[in-house]
Amino acid sequence: MNPVFFYKMSGSGNDFIIIDNREKSLPEENLSKFIMAVCRRRISVGADGVILIEKSDIVDFKWRFFNSDGKIAEMCGNGARCTALFAFLNGIAGSEMAFETLAGIIHASVLPNNLVKIKMTDIRDLKVDFQIEGEKSTLSSLNTGVPHAVMIVDNIEDVAVKELGREIRFHNAFAPSGTNVNFISVLPDQTVAVRTYERGVEDETLACGTGSVASAMITAIKFGLVSPVKILARSGETLRIYFKQDNNTFSDVYLEGDARLIYKAQLCEDALKG
Repeated sequence: MNPVFFYKMSGSGNDFIIIDNREKSLPEENLSKFIMAVCRRRISVGADGVILIEKSDIVDFKWRFFNSDGKIAEMCGNGARCTALFAFLNGIAGSEMAFETLAGIIHASVLPNNLVKIKMTDIRDLKVDFQIEGEKSTLSSLNTGVPHAVMIVDNIEDVAVKELGREIRFHNAFAPSGTNVNFISVLPDQTVAVRTYERGVEDETLACGTGSVASAMITAIKFGLVSPVKILARSGETLRIYFKQDNNTFSDVYLEGDARLIYKAQLCEDALKG
């Protein structure tokens, strides 16, 4: 195996393997298998997803984002913030940049102290307060680059995130591609506590950028929260969501939070062993 150099990065609790693939050094053959192998925790690097940085003819660069199940995804908010920091640290782009994703072009700013702020794609497919077959609780849904369902709960600690999240994620109401699922509670200080079952990871994650944006939009509609909405991720980190609102229409939506370089390393063959 040719050497594969990577950065391990974390965006408020979401962790990613980021590889500079501008020279197409990573073979396309069995790419999905490669991603699933390196994302395994304890017996490989372990991550929520893999990001490949590639050349673009129209902006600074483009990415391909893969969830840990090896499948490509349109967008990942915290992954986008880590990608921006990676590009800045490696001289691929300046502190202000733009890059291609399947959800559209993302604009990002690397701020002091490794804060990264990204402009999200347009909010679409908003649906507020509906029920699905087999569920008593009310849901809302929207697309913040990827689809999200949002459920308001009384106590965030009591939610069976993995069990209920999986049930909603695969429900026929969200077929065929399924949805991410966010459980939210508004705390006394107006911070929104969020727990997310993430599609493609198929488990609860410590944070979700697009899910944080989805949660902020629903709390703005349902509780009158105003920009910036503070989101408390399961990791304990706080994300801030900025936006303009006109009734149920949102524009100029930004996600801001912490991004960290955890380590740089070279992948060894043992990381891919079954």
